[in-house]
Amino acid sequence: MKKTKLLLLATCAGITMMAGCAKLDENVLDESSVTGLTDKQIAEGAIAPVYARLPDIWLHTNYFALQEISTDEAILPYRGGTDWGDNGIYLQLHKHENVSSDVNVRNTWNNITQAQSRAVSAIEVLATNKDASAALFLAEARGMKAYYSMLTLDLFGVVFKKEDPKVTSTVLRGNDAVEYIKSELLAIEPVLDNTTGPGRITKAAVWGLLARLHLNAAVYRDRYAATFDFKKEDMDKVVEYCDKIIATPQFVLSPSYFALFDDANHTNKELIFAVDQRADLNGHNRMAYFSLSGDQFPIPAYTGANGTDGPGITSDFYRSWVNAYTPIDPAAADPRFYKQNLGIYTNPGDSCVDAAAFNINRGILRGQQYGLIRKNGVFLKCTSGKMLVGKLFYDTRSKPTKPVEFTEQCDFTVAGSDYNTGFRVSKYEFSKTSVSGRNFGEHDIVILRLADIYLMRAEAKLRRGDAAATALTDVNTVRASRTASTPAPALTSITLDLLFRERGFEFYWESQRRTDMVRFGKYEGTWTEKTSTDKQKRIFPIPLTAIDAASNLPGYLVQNPGY
Repeated sequence: MKKTKLLLLATCAGITMMAGCAKLDENVLDESSVTGLTDKQIAEGAIAPVYARLPDIWLHTNYFALQEISTDEAILPYRGGTDWGDNGIYLQLHKHENVSSDVNVRNTWNNITQAQSRAVSAIEVLATNKDASAALFLAEARGMKAYYSMLTLDLFGVVFKKEDPKVTSTVLRGNDAVEYIKSELLAIEPVLDNTTGPGRITKAAVWGLLARLHLNAAVYRDRYAATFDFKKEDMDKVVEYCDKIIATPQFVLSPSYFALFDDANHTNKELIFAVDQRADLNGHNRMAYFSLSGDQFPIPAYTGANGTDGPGITSDFYRSWVNAYTPIDPAAADPRFYKQNLGIYTNPGDSCVDAAAFNINRGILRGQQYGLIRKNGVFLKCTSGKMLVGKLFYDTRSKPTKPVEFTEQCDFTVAGSDYNTGFRVSKYEFSKTSVSGRNFGEHDIVILRLADIYLMRAEAKLRRGDAAATALTDVNTVRASRTASTPAPALTSITLDLLFRERGFEFYWESQRRTDMVRFGKYEGTWTEKTSTDKQKRIFPIPLTAIDAASNLPGYLVQNPGY
């Protein structure tokens, strides 16, 4: 049998596979390894690597950082002058001062283009495979290539069109890129069904990606426009594809908002497409620990599983909640803002908790924090043997008298960069079953869920001029669905500005904010520590390593304007 390899590019420009690029050869299928394997085993061996880069793309310092810390939603200061300095990359990211050597930009680019390369190689293998599963796997590989292309288009303004691993990719931009991705997704839609999700691409996932592509097409076609031309035919397609998903009975809005981000969310019926992070797949993400304090220990089984005092939310984003619900506290008004799990916050005497029942609070965490108290490497216990829960101090920072009290202020001043500054986000559940809970999150990371389908449909209706009442119904359907607690009150009117605010409330910390801000014309605005109005910062620089790797093909890969 002919020897076949999955060629993975570490530093190449896109997926060009040209001379001079550094290549990581993964011998998934070669002459020796396939001896005795069935076509089914070969097919499965080809498709698995196509998905394998997703956890790396979605690592907290990669795609998440680019999509959130660059916005008015998240900020990561140089904590205490000792942590998260990282040569200023998070300060630059937030202020829109990125450079082409930024390591987070480079890592995100590399992971996405490596995933694309794997998809191209898998397509070549699966095209001649005789097993009954090959046609489905081939469609999935092609669909994932289209999804990865959507990421490069959104982040960097480029798409690499590649059908043959031995031929240099064609670089597409603007409308050509949009039409190419659309054609790839439409080609596979008839082959897929809805039985293999959410960790694999399905028919509904394709519909959702097509809706997202059409919704953002005006941005992608004219990246630096003063105003975007949202064409009616695009908005019609958004509504059409959203209608298809909403009419599919297997997808249901989750009654519990935070259940969407629990360890066991893989079976949540609201999820349409997600990064599969279940334990048996050795999922690796740090979404649950990234924002928490170093003195918050969410699981009694591990004294080393704590937070990292990473990003907080900006005062600007917090104030959007306050202004929406004043004089009612947003924690009381909207179940998406906060969920109390520890009784001590409202009952000071509730300081002894069974280890099996211990859960930190979820959502946006403010003020003095309470939790497990670690002294000399062990957690303190009550005389009953239960876990002692009390006021937390910065013992891990050698400041045992400084309370872990999260403040609204979070900026790049000395006062605003302390370890306790910024309200924190505990949206994804801290894993209780992985080896530490810190490095191996076991929740699926959401890429598409049903609430997004409703809100995309609402936006498309507004942008094509429908009666606002039809969009309002979609928005209120989502708000009313969280019946595990008192739902947020129905809105009485809807505008694009209110819908933008609503998307912030629904999708905070889900890596959607930058894309939303650009589409709604908010990305050149001013917020905490950010004053840049440069339209060229709507996309990121193509990494210098990729530009250098393409230098033997003059004019092939051109840097984005402004970098």
